[in-house]
Amino acid sequence: MTAESIPSYSVFELNAAIGNLIERGFAPRFLVRATVSKPQIKKGHLWLSLTDGEASISAVIWSSKLKQLSYKPKEGEGVTVVGKLNFWAARAILNVQVLDIRPSLSTVLRQFEIVRDQLIEEGLINIDKHRALPTFPEAIAILTSQPSSALADMLKTAKDRWPLTRLIILPIPVQGNVGKEIRSTIEKLANCYKTLGLKAIVIARGGGSREDLMVFDDEDLCREVANFPIPVITGIGHEDDLTVLDLVADHRAATPTAAIVALLPNQSEVQLQLLNRRDKLDDQFNWHIRQEKQCLSQRHNELNNYSPLKLIKQKKINLSHRASILEALSPDLWLSRGFAMVKSSQGKAIHSLEGISLKDKLKIYFSDGEIEAKTEAIYPKRPTKEKQ
Repeated sequence: MTAESIPSYSVFELNAAIGNLIERGFAPRFLVRATVSKPQIKKGHLWLSLTDGEASISAVIWSSKLKQLSYKPKEGEGVTVVGKLNFWAARAILNVQVLDIRPSLSTVLRQFEIVRDQLIEEGLINIDKHRALPTFPEAIAILTSQPSSALADMLKTAKDRWPLTRLIILPIPVQGNVGKEIRSTIEKLANCYKTLGLKAIVIARGGGSREDLMVFDDEDLCREVANFPIPVITGIGHEDDLTVLDLVADHRAATPTAAIVALLPNQSEVQLQLLNRRDKLDDQFNWHIRQEKQCLSQRHNELNNYSPLKLIKQKKINLSHRASILEALSPDLWLSRGFAMVKSSQGKAIHSLEGISLKDKLKIYFSDGEIEAKTEAIYPKRPTKEKQ
């Protein structure tokens, strides 16, 4: 090969040719999973290294893009990057220009564990402190994105179950680094919930990846919810998704719709319960009436038994019986039968010879008069011999 047949480049031309080769031979967009190393801001741009433990490559997030991103990576966090290759011909430097960046599942779960453990230690996550949900809430607030299919399902379910409850919809962002915005809404609500007549609030978000729910692991947001003055119920993601916000809330529902089901009564069930209660009240009322009738009947009988006329009649009968007894025991009756009654001169009735002496004056009464007598002799009755 002669010198004339070998391509000749200046340094810049060589670097430019390499850049063109890379641009033509590599995908214009790609995903890369890596761990962030040495992130630092320079002139508004975020520079970092992406590594997998075996190799590394430089990356940059331009300031214009950095302002648009909801997630800012930190040292050691796992990420998934949407990027493209940048080759600077002037210095032959190759790096990844970050178009989008999101935390990996491992980063999300680590953040979840850190915040959860911290709040458990402070006592903000404590099942014993969970408050009971209101039975028939007059008004509730629903914090979720609007419009969304999750909100539409919640509104339909609320109308079907208990249309008497007044619903106050507060739109909030539910994805990305929006914890501050959600917290601001909750703070304002805490200052006016009495005026609005709220009995509970629902924080809801439809399905998504666990990485999309990272905002609900925000420590400051979870503290705000833990100290909210009325019960809080969450319906975030799917049944398998668990966030720190679910743990500090008073009740966690598997889905947004399930949150409404847990909070609002079912009007059909309530109607059936009321009918059953009415039947029980009717039974109790009828039983009470029967008892009162029986009691009145007993009292009526008692009053009849203690009627003054009846008592007077009974007294007359008793007096008549006593009069008959007195008449039967009257001395005059015995005297009329031929008996006589003997009394001493002092008028004391004499029943035996004991106490009578000779010359004593006696009075003897008959049915038709009396006589006076003097004791001339006393003849005691001789006792008869007992038969052998």
